[in-house]
Amino acid sequence: MCESQGRFLKQIRFGDSSYSERRCVADIISTVEFNHSGELLATGDKGGRVVIFQQEPENKSQPQCRGEYNVYSTFQSHEPEFDYLKSLEIEEKINKIRWLPQKNAAQFLLSTNDKTIKLWKISERDKRPEGYNLKEEDGRYRDPTTVTTLRVPVFRPMDLMVEASPRRVFANAHTYHINSISVNSDYETYLSADDLRVNLWHLEITDRSFSIRARPGAVQLRGFKPGALKPSCDLQRLPRKDIVDIKPANMEELTEVITAAEFHPNQCNTFVYSSSKGTIRLCDMRASALCDKHSKLFEEPEDPSNRSFFSEIISSISDVKFSHNGRYMMTRDYLSVKIWDLNMESRPVETYQLCSLYENDCIFDKFECCWNGNDSVVMTGSYNNFFRMFDRGQKKDVTLEASRESSKPRAVLKPRKVCGGGKRKKDEISVDSLDFNKKILHTAWHPQENIIAVATTNNLYIFQDKLNGPPVRGGGGLIKTNPGERGDTTECPLSVLSV
Repeated sequence: MCESQGRFLKQIRFGDSSYSERRCVADIISTVEFNHSGELLATGDKGGRVVIFQQEPENKSQPQCRGEYNVYSTFQSHEPEFDYLKSLEIEEKINKIRWLPQKNAAQFLLSTNDKTIKLWKISERDKRPEGYNLKEEDGRYRDPTTVTTLRVPVFRPMDLMVEASPRRVFANAHTYHINSISVNSDYETYLSADDLRVNLWHLEITDRSFSIRARPGAVQLRGFKPGALKPSCDLQRLPRKDIVDIKPANMEELTEVITAAEFHPNQCNTFVYSSSKGTIRLCDMRASALCDKHSKLFEEPEDPSNRSFFSEIISSISDVKFSHNGRYMMTRDYLSVKIWDLNMESRPVETYQLCSLYENDCIFDKFECCWNGNDSVVMTGSYNNFFRMFDRGQKKDVTLEASRESSKPRAVLKPRKVCGGGKRKKDEISVDSLDFNKKILHTAWHPQENIIAVATTNNLYIFQDKLNGPPVRGGGGLIKTNPGERGDTTECPLSVLSV
């Protein structure tokens, strides 16, 4: 799977090559997410927009040509706001997108910025009603006294229209910036996490909220009368609950913050959250409704010989992901990717080193990681538009580059290697020559096929496995957009979308 000879793409070019020098901040991609079938791919940007791409059906006459990803829908999810009470500007940037499993013809997704979470319904409409009795075709109302005959309204065909409508708005619950949302396996509840709290929500309720602190004896209720809640109450029916709260009574005593949180893919009672100290806590909501104590603590002992001034910063976990089978958990810190067995808390079962320590402001970058469909390969991004994939079974890894300059039509990606210094081969790159402004923070892997998506600034690269793995439905075709809307279209070995 990690053999580079099998990966190629085609490219859509938006703008010109000088975009990196004068790019618009609002166009920078901030999250990437496939839906559960992989047919749809959603991206969010710093301008508060969500762009959804749809995979075209496979062409039976040309089975070697896999389906294309085309722009399916674009909508404004969040707008900039201002908190007048705190004199704080709230950015429209989309922090996370999470899809809900499809239950009918419509699709649903959750999107969040720093403060507000929204549930969106994505639906199609290809018919329109005609023949109203009290309304003209242009929408004007008719005088009832002029109606002499009764007409039966009918549906007429129309051009396909994709509509995005907000179904729920979950607001005013987070004091600090939201960094994670995760849908529960019961598909009725989800969690949201900020720097100090993890909240549990019900998807159908937004107008009530309450908060229970995760420290013994500290209980705070909002929206309910004292004594209205009992310890034996059904949490599935509650609108929102702080299942974790690490805020100390005195903020000067704060030693760590929550960096990521996620529900277990199969067990609706289990979730994990990571911290800036490099620890991962697994909590079981059956053991305690308050989750004031974790069930398991995953932490690797620090080697005193490797301790440095940056140790606390680089140990902070930027992302945590469960494997699809629920047996393992992957964490990403600044220098490594670690695989944890949920049955062993003392140390990770696998550790993949990524890079050396860089003494600059990039040390605070938050990289994401992802699994492939069968949990055999993991992927994460790096600097210089590099991304790395690790084959867990064959103990192999490959470094690839998502770049316009190094791409030629129908070319196959070549592995890249970064060397520490001294003499280097022709294809090797020195650490000193890495461009830290070019980085891949957000990655996603198709849940069923060998297709990956990586985001670099305003470009979305979609790679497919050409030689290895089973035939796939899409990802290798030319990605299209509306003419004149996003720029001109060219064919290259990388799938690139500017959103």
